[in-house]
Amino acid sequence: MKTLQDPAQMRLVAIPRLAAGGRWRVEAMRTLSEPCFLWFTKGQGRITIAGQTRGYTAHNAIFIPPGVMHGFEVGPQVFGTAVFFGRGSNVTLPDLPQHLRIREVHAQQEVNVLLDMIQREMDAATPAHDRATRHYLGLLGVWLERQVAKAAGEAPQPDAAKRLVARYTALMETQFRKGAGVGELAAMLGVTATHLTRCCRAACGRSAIDILQDRRIFEARRLLAETDLPVGRVASSLGFTSPAYFTRAFHHLTGVSPSAFRRAQEVPGPIRTN
Repeated sequence: MKTLQDPAQMRLVAIPRLAAGGRWRVEAMRTLSEPCFLWFTKGQGRITIAGQTRGYTAHNAIFIPPGVMHGFEVGPQVFGTAVFFGRGSNVTLPDLPQHLRIREVHAQQEVNVLLDMIQREMDAATPAHDRATRHYLGLLGVWLERQVAKAAGEAPQPDAAKRLVARYTALMETQFRKGAGVGELAAMLGVTATHLTRCCRAACGRSAIDILQDRRIFEARRLLAETDLPVGRVASSLGFTSPAYFTRAFHHLTGVSPSAFRRAQEVPGPIRTN
């Protein structure tokens, strides 16, 4: 089967390509094993990070640390660049997710130049281009650190509902493969399932069960596309009580059976990205 480009390697991907890359919907809930930086230069949409949905537009910079659940809309008029830093990156980056609205023209130009230089050095065959790439990545980290510091005094503190949903998505990432339901996760958080769902709807417009099912089915699709695990093993690895239940849930959310989805991935198509 086809595999993804090695996530241990740093790479730049045009944001429209993410939407056409064959990894289901980019707005489906997922996590990455590497840091990701999104720079939008045109268009607008909505992005959900750690259970909180916000609008984005041109000149928005978004940083997503590894292991943070997220998903975002990419319409036909959205352009920009995604930087995947690779696992084990030694670039100094924020510990928390960031959504920055870059209003200063100088700062916008600065990040555009940095991304252009990173891409140029990656494509070059000149001596020490790999070292130059790493240095420019380091400068991108410095740019991000400065913008975070500048925005720190302006950002309002999240309310209790948003804090709860952030805790829910973080807990979900450790538990969704075990078959834990919303009621069990809510109990672990010390709240009722009803209250948790109310907070999820307020923070991102979706119920707690919708977020959980989306995360599990995205992972199912990844395993079906990237591994040779039998469907039954995929089902059990995600906590489904039986292959039949898994097949029904998968078909309900995707419109195809797990086996049909896997067969479709074997047809040559666009290069897929993380």
